[in-house]
Amino acid sequence: QERLVESGGGWLQPGGSLRLSCAASGSIFEISPMGWYRSAPEKQRELVATIFNSGKTNYRDSVKGRFTITRDHTKTIVFLQMNSLKPEDTAVYFCNTVPPRPNWGNGTLVTVSS
Repeated sequence: QERLVESGGGWLQPGGSLRLSCAASGSIFEISPMGWYRSAPEKQRELVATIFNSGKTNYRDSVKGRFTITRDHTKTIVFLQMNSLKPEDTAVYFCNTVPPRPNWGNGTLVTVSS
């Protein structure tokens, strides 16, 4: 059964760092490009970072140089290292394939505020 479980969110001040984790159960997640998405109040969900099976990564312009997406060797856990966080990074963060499959996890809330 496919399942996505995100964790690692929290509240922190601008400039801080956080590492998000996504446990992906299901063989489809091991062979697909994976991404981190985020959903902020009154905004559409957006793709933040992608990692391909080759190891190549892509990032949304607003997070380039600050966020890093990685994957463990089993390809069942996907991480998002977030540095130099800004208030506009506040959102619920989700992981999923790229493009996304229909079922989403509950996400993990990141709040950046002074």
